Amino acid sequence: MIPKSKGQTLLENSYKLATPQDNKAYYDEFAETYDAEFAHALGWEYPNAIANLYWEHAGSHHAPIADIGCGTGLVAQAMAIGPDQIDGIDISEEMLAISRRKALYRRTIKADLMANLGPIKNAYGAVVSAGTFTSGHVGPQALESLLDIARPDALFIIGVNKAFFLEADFEPVIRDLEARGAIAALKLVEIPMYNKAGHDHSSDKAYALCFRKKSVS
Repeated sequence: MIPKSKGQTLLENSYKLATPQDNKAYYDEFAETYDAEFAHALGWEYPNAIANLYWEHAGSHHAPIADIGCGTGLVAQAMAIGPDQIDGIDISEEMLAISRRKALYRRTIKADLMANLGPIKNAYGAVVSAGTFTSGHVGPQALESLLDIARPDALFIIGVNKAFFLEADFEPVIRDLEARGAIAALKLVEIPMYNKAGHDHSSDKAYALCFRKKSVS
C-alpha cells in the first residue's frame, strides 16, 4: 500500500462535512488543485462511468443536460458533448470557475440542492451526477427535488457511493418514487469509482441509479 496521498486526505476529509456551508468552503479552498491532486492522482473513474451510461441510455430528446455537483467539469469532459447541451450546477463558486475556464457548459449555476431549485424547474431532458451523493454531501431526500428540474421522460443517471447508498437508506426512497409513478425503468448499475490500484479507496464502488421521470397522474 502506498503512503496516504494528499488526494486521499482530501477525499476522507470531504466525507466528514456536515452542512452545505461546510461543502462550499471546503471545495472553494482546493478547487485549483482538485483535478491534479485528487482526480488524476487517485484515478477518478467515476465521471467516465456516468458518461458512458448516459450514452448507453440516451435518446436525441435527452437534452439539455443538468450536471449536478459538476465541480470542475469532469463529467462534461467525459461526455464530450457540445457546451450548448449541458449546464453545470454546483454549490462551490470556485469549482464552477474552473469549469468555466474549460468552456464546458452552456451556463454554470451556483445552487444548493437542499434549497429552492425553482429557477431551473422543468428545464432539462437529462440529469447526471458523479460524486455528489455520498457521505458528507447529499442524501436521498434530494432525489425528488431533482425530478422537479426535469421534463417528463427525462433520463436520470445519478451516481451514489455504494456504502452511502446502504448507510443512508436510498433503497426505500427510490422504490417509493417508483411505486408512486414518479419514475420508471429503474435499474441500479454497479460502477467503479477509481481506476488506480494501491490507495485506500481503489476498490470503492458506486451505484448508478438509472431511471426516467414520469408524469404523476
